[in-house]
Amino acid sequence: MNSYDPMTVQDAFSADAWQRSPLCGPDQGDCVEINLDRPGLVAIRDSKLADSPILVFSDSEWEAFTRGLHRAAFRSGGPRGTAPDGTTRP
Repeated sequence: MNSYDPMTVQDAFSADAWQRSPLCGPDQGDCVEINLDRPGLVAIRDSKLADSPILVFSDSEWEAFTRGLHRAAFRSGGPRGTAPDGTTRP
């Protein structure tokens, strides 16, 4: 999938394949849903809005993103440096 419309791509993914983390809590709000229905693609959307735009990533893009999460690479200021409060990150 080289390009797509995030507002209409939902037809490319099975409606029954959306899943949430068990960490979402009892109200199931404020979470991201993931759909692995299409081989080689990962789709995500806002759990509160079933009609929300869907972001689609290749497996390699998703793997790079999750590696960054594990390294805390997406913190403000990046993985190293000075935080907004002036403290130094290792």
